[in-house]
Amino acid sequence: MFSMKHHHVGSDYLLSVLCGMLGMAFSLQAESFEEAKARHWHQWRGPEANGVSRTASPPLEWSETRNIQWKRTIEGRGTSTPIIWGNRVFVLSAVNTGKVDPALPRPEDQPKRVFGITHPNTVYTFVVHCLDRESGKEHWRRSAIQRVPPEGHHRDNSFASASPTTDGERLYCWFGSAGLFCYDMQGKRLWDRNLGKASMGASLGEGASPVLYGDKLVIVRDQRGSSSIEVLDAGTGHTRWRKDRDEPNAWATPAVVAHGGRVQVITAASNRVRSYSLDDGRILWHARGLTGNVIPCPVVEDDLVYCMSGYEGHALLALSLAATGDISNSDAIRWRKDRGTPYIPSPLLYDGQLYFTQSNQAILSCLVAKTGEAIIERSRLPGLSNIYASPVAAAGRLYFPGRDGTTLVLKRARKLEVLASNALDERILASPALAGNQLFLRGNKSLYCIAQKR
Repeated sequence: MFSMKHHHVGSDYLLSVLCGMLGMAFSLQAESFEEAKARHWHQWRGPEANGVSRTASPPLEWSETRNIQWKRTIEGRGTSTPIIWGNRVFVLSAVNTGKVDPALPRPEDQPKRVFGITHPNTVYTFVVHCLDRESGKEHWRRSAIQRVPPEGHHRDNSFASASPTTDGERLYCWFGSAGLFCYDMQGKRLWDRNLGKASMGASLGEGASPVLYGDKLVIVRDQRGSSSIEVLDAGTGHTRWRKDRDEPNAWATPAVVAHGGRVQVITAASNRVRSYSLDDGRILWHARGLTGNVIPCPVVEDDLVYCMSGYEGHALLALSLAATGDISNSDAIRWRKDRGTPYIPSPLLYDGQLYFTQSNQAILSCLVAKTGEAIIERSRLPGLSNIYASPVAAAGRLYFPGRDGTTLVLKRARKLEVLASNALDERILASPALAGNQLFLRGNKSLYCIAQKR
């Protein structure tokens, strides 16, 4: 189940690696990883895992012919967020080679499933793309593995739905049942792991992204089969600890936070919200209260974590990070709501204001995070209909991409104030990324780098 890859490398490659290491060592003398990540978008939901960049200044307006720094077609399909580090952009995709496995049933011969989902009978290549941040040109591309996926996915999902993450030295790429792959920044594979096949209810596909904290990598897999949380050594891929989870389907990426002398891994799911000790997997506290098919990731500010769900009901819990034990009926749940919460998009937590949309609709709520007091209550976002992507924010602006390719830009204010509406030609299901003066939007075919032209 575990393999280390050794490759023959030439002198040019070794020289480039040495130069990269020297450059990294020099930069680390000047700033820590915590300082550096504030300038980048190194993971799903950004530097603070809440959708906010403190350093970015993205453009206000754009179109297919305005403020597009570059646009690059990404081969295959993927719904994961691109991540940005230094002058590199990393993005994942799954490419259908069309090569048929004759031992597997053809899609047209399979039994009818919900949403018309079929299991593939062709080989896919799972691809890691490294692009130049300024030009969009390809620095390198790696085929992580080729295989037939064991199950299908919902038409709006993909076989590359988990976002990669990096610490500036290693890149971690999670393709779910196809495996976990670790590369250096020049594209050399360092290690890989096969963590087994997932069996998702209704074959909806996988989705939760890995989370890196220090020297540990966290993987949560809630499924119809054997659900689990596993923490790996980030340097080697070896398992530090693994715990079974009594949970059905869920797709929520966990939150990892240090508070009160303990580092917690907080998982949102249908049966319970749980806080695990990152060190050894002990459950620190847990609570009931969410609905089914949990997808939005938890977000943290100060001493509270906010967990929500929006399938077959609505639920939002504001939970104390200082809690212990079963807090389902305790005052450690500081406040709760049962209206207007999202199904697929994750919330945005921006300096004490908690933004989220209802179900997959363009209906916005904003609450005071500490108290739950309504600032904006279930107000329609003009010009948008359905939303899958999670909103992002920087420089006092909020960015809400709709599925049809239109992104609404709002002012961070105590009322709904639209600053701009920007349309692109492609559908948008993947969540945006921000870094510097750039906004990265992944369409159904292309990756856009949007920046104000000087």
